[in-house]
Formats: sequence, structure tokens, C-alpha cells
Amino acid sequence: MANTYFRFKQFTIEQDQCAMKVCTDACVLGAAADITTAARILDIGTGTGLLALMAAQRNATARIEAVEIAPDAARQATGNVAQSPWPGRVRVQALSLAQFAATAPAPFDHILCNPPFFRHSLRSPDAARTTARHTASDTLSFAELAQFAADFLTPSGQLTVLLPPLEMQQFEREAVRAGLFPAARLALHHRPGSKALRHITRFGRAATAAATQVLPIHEADSAAYSPEFRQLLRDFYLAF
Repeated sequence: MANTYFRFKQFTIEQDQCAMKVCTDACVLGAAADITTAARILDIGTGTGLLALMAAQRNATARIEAVEIAPDAARQATGNVAQSPWPGRVRVQALSLAQFAATAPAPFDHILCNPPFFRHSLRSPDAARTTARHTASDTLSFAELAQFAADFLTPSGQLTVLLPPLEMQQFEREAVRAGLFPAARLALHHRPGSKALRHITRFGRAATAAATQVLPIHEADSAAYSPEFRQLLRDFYLAF
């Protein structure tokens, strides 16, 4: 059974009311996204509030918005923010992306998203987990996410998305249609030489050649975390 909380060095994530718990790949997204100079950041589908709080820790001046369609998760994210060191800089709203867009928010310098992605797998009998993990016309589609980012990013703004490799290919096509192009990719592997588990891709408005970096979570022949992973998460994980 998953823990009801996950403790980081500077904040704690309570997660018993959220369908999707804290996971390694989301932590990598929060630590790797290029948000250090952004003045306004948006976390789409915040869940527990993890990415919003990681952004608040890494960027001491940014104002951070977080939207979450599931009411229970939004309440828990709000509680996590309230108990964090940054309650004045992070705001959670229980809205769908379409509802949030209708509020006409000011443009963002960076948008973060770990979107639903199990588009063709069996649906979970748990409705909340299904909403969190599956794309659907009434939750969040790749096309909707890409178009929202194109509409609400500043001219030099960036979108960073976490997806499995196949789904990332599909999302990249939607992003290009919306006028956003891959600028950099981080391929997350279980161990060196294993197949990629997830891609973290940063998008911008300029069409440039996107370099790909590789990040192994573990060392080649042991369960120990790799030096690269430890370096990236050293400001967050208690074990480091």
C-alpha cells in the first residue's frame, strides 16, 4: 500500500486523497524543468501539488498557478501548499483546463504538465485513477494541452511535458500543429542501456534542432541510484 505522505527536504506531500501518488518520473520533471528565471509558472493537472511546490522551491520569486480537475486532489494540493514554506506564491484552483482558460489568465513564462497518457490501455475501475491516467474528450487531450500552451505562453515561454516515448511522439505532432516545437529532450531510463521509460520534452516557439540527454535512474549493476540522478534530486530527496 502506498504511503499516505511523501516527505522531501523542504516540504511534505500528503497524497491519500489523490489518485496518482508521488512517483520518480514526476520528481525528475520537477527537478529538471528549466524554470529558474520564470516569473509566472503554471502546473496543469497538479494532483498532489508536487510540481508546483518543486517549482516554488527552485524559483524563489515566481508566482505559481496550479489547476486540478479532481476536487479531492485539488483540496489536498491546497492543503499541501498551505503547509509548505511558500503558501503566498502558489495558488491551486479546482478547474478543468478549459474552465481555467475561460478566466483569461495572464501569459505564463513556463507551463509544466504530466498529462494523462494511457490512451489505449484498459480503464481502471477506480474513476479517479482513470481520470488521472487516461486522456479523454471530457478531461484533457493532447491537442487541448498543446493549444492552451500556444495561447497562454509568453513569446519566449516554454512548455515542459512528461510522457512515455510513444505518447510523446503523438504529443509532439499536436504541439507542432499548435506552433510549439521541441527544444530539448531528456530520456529517462531505469539503467544505462535499458529502453527509455519516459521522455521529458521542453517546447518553445522557435523551430530548432532538439538535443536529447539521457538520465539513468539506477547504476548499471545495482539498485543504487546513479550519480546523475542523485545530483539532480539532491535538493529534494532526504536520502541524498
